[in-house]
Amino acid sequence: MADAAHSEALAQRICRAKALVMKLHTALPLLACCLTLAGCATNGTDYPSLAVRDAERVEMTYLPGSADTEAMKPAPAPDSLPDQLAALRAEADSAHRAFMDAAPGAERTVSAARGAALGSRSWGDAQVAMADLDSLRSRSAVVLADLDLLYTNATVDFVERDAIAQTREAVIGMVLEEDAILARLRKQF
Repeated sequence: MADAAHSEALAQRICRAKALVMKLHTALPLLACCLTLAGCATNGTDYPSLAVRDAERVEMTYLPGSADTEAMKPAPAPDSLPDQLAALRAEADSAHRAFMDAAPGAERTVSAARGAALGSRSWGDAQVAMADLDSLRSRSAVVLADLDLLYTNATVDFVERDAIAQTREAVIGMVLEEDAILARLRKQF
């Protein structure tokens, strides 16, 4: 009986030892983290204050109109600009005229294909007519892109850009008119 009591006591000790090892196994990493973080803590006097510094305070005020307006005028446009704008405008006019000449025929083709089966001959003809109009519109859009580039460069370089803006607005009007025709024709499909 003494052996049974002794082995039972030994089993209990082993069980308690295993439980203690498990607790230490869990607690040791936590203890290591706490000690590491405690080592990072400082008294807080080594860091600068986050308060507003004197250099960050606003002390001046800006008075509108106090700057020299003569110095703020853009530079004159280059001498080659009028010729360049005239060429771009002529190209846009030519592209717009070609689009407007092709639009009635495309409109007839699209109207004839209204209600046609997908993939039918008339549907295919209408698709080709729309693609032709899209292609003609892209010619105007390329001119507009060139004008946009000129306008942006003049803005960045602080050069007079009124002439560019006038030509650009005229071409935008042409492109918008072409877009309206294309949108109306696309609704018919």
